[in-house]
Amino acid sequence: MARIDVLMPSMGESLAEGTLTKWMKKVGDAVKRDETIFEISTDKVDSEVQAVSAGILAEILVKEGETVPVNAVVARLETDVNASVPASTPAPEPAGKRADGQTGRAAEAPAPRAAIATPAPAPQADGRTTSPGLPAIVPGSPPPGSLEERLRTKSSPLVRRMAAEHGVDITSLSGSGISGRVTKKDLTEYLESGANAAPVAPAARLSMYAPAGFDYQPPTVTPWPGDVVEPMSKIRKLTAGHMAYSKQTSAHVTTVFEVDLTRVTRVRDKLRPEFDARGDKLTYLPFIIQAVVEGLRKFPVINAAVRGNDIVFRKHYHIGIAVALDWGLIVPVIRDADNYSLAGLTRSLNDLASRARAKKLKPEEVQDSTFTITNPGVFGSIMGTPVIPQPTVAILGTGMIEKRPKVVKGPEGEDLIAIRTCAHFFLSFDHRVVDGADADRFLGFVKQQLEAIPEPGN
Repeated sequence: MARIDVLMPSMGESLAEGTLTKWMKKVGDAVKRDETIFEISTDKVDSEVQAVSAGILAEILVKEGETVPVNAVVARLETDVNASVPASTPAPEPAGKRADGQTGRAAEAPAPRAAIATPAPAPQADGRTTSPGLPAIVPGSPPPGSLEERLRTKSSPLVRRMAAEHGVDITSLSGSGISGRVTKKDLTEYLESGANAAPVAPAARLSMYAPAGFDYQPPTVTPWPGDVVEPMSKIRKLTAGHMAYSKQTSAHVTTVFEVDLTRVTRVRDKLRPEFDARGDKLTYLPFIIQAVVEGLRKFPVINAAVRGNDIVFRKHYHIGIAVALDWGLIVPVIRDADNYSLAGLTRSLNDLASRARAKKLKPEEVQDSTFTITNPGVFGSIMGTPVIPQPTVAILGTGMIEKRPKVVKGPEGEDLIAIRTCAHFFLSFDHRVVDGADADRFLGFVKQQLEAIPEPGN
């Protein structure tokens, strides 16, 4: 028998740490090869981690809720000597160029140690000391391109945005993360200390009715007897930070159109047996995505992003689809959605949604959306005002699809009452970049595309 280390896997080149959210096994449990043994959460995605070797879980070193660097030892497996390192496990690469042309990291772990995934090795301590609870100012900067510099500058997007808002250069701080990587907690404590914090504009802090010099302090929440206090999960904290930042950044405006989906319903009903035979569930969403992509082609400002005082007009159509999970919200992305047929969109949607709920998504599958669609209508909502994902400039929401009485034109131009299948579509857009006329024209075009969709064989 031999003991092998179970490591925190690397979930992407830009991710330096992960939070172990749940153990699926306890000490003494038997573990099969490829069986999920714990779940992790990163800045990008939640994921399950499988064992690469069978054995007995002999020791757990990282508790649920702890955040540790990639390649940190989180547990140890007791296993047969011959099974300690699977034959398919690649040997650690030396520093320098990998086969794919990217720069590899130096291998610092002993070769016999087995990993749960193909992890990046743990960076070593940088030798600097910091005062407890408060990141220290570091006089110099690390060498350009060094591991230390990459780790620090790849702090989470929320930390970088907070630093930019307050005029703080995070590369001048040494935090409690890997190699001095500054975390949100570090930056918050640094700002609260009053050290080198840029003044906040009065308009950002004061009510329009407050007298000059009034500094608003949010109320303190004190739990009452019988209340339950539960810390936010990592995905909830990330969502909260992004939503609050977006509301503070973008000038949110929402426009609403009612869309007649009667023709789409007829087309869908005709195609469903064919899709069902292939095991694909055909919903309204693939039709909507196709209409949206055509609208983004016609109105490119809706497919843009904001970079400071610049507008970046995207030439790719990466459509994010909001998926509600039991533990939060995640937005997997269909990249280059304009290259997909109706069948291709259906397969991609079903695959991304199922893997999102199973925590099987990769970090790159939830990044780089240029436009987002959310569908609260599945829960019975008629309409809403969704928050724009940064740095994009618009998000489309679809309300509940239901039959409604509508006034339509008869064959001789007379007014008739008919039962039509309708839904409200609502577009939140950033008025800093998108004018109301462009937003209305875009949504009107999407409506026109869906209401005039050709039926099969026509």
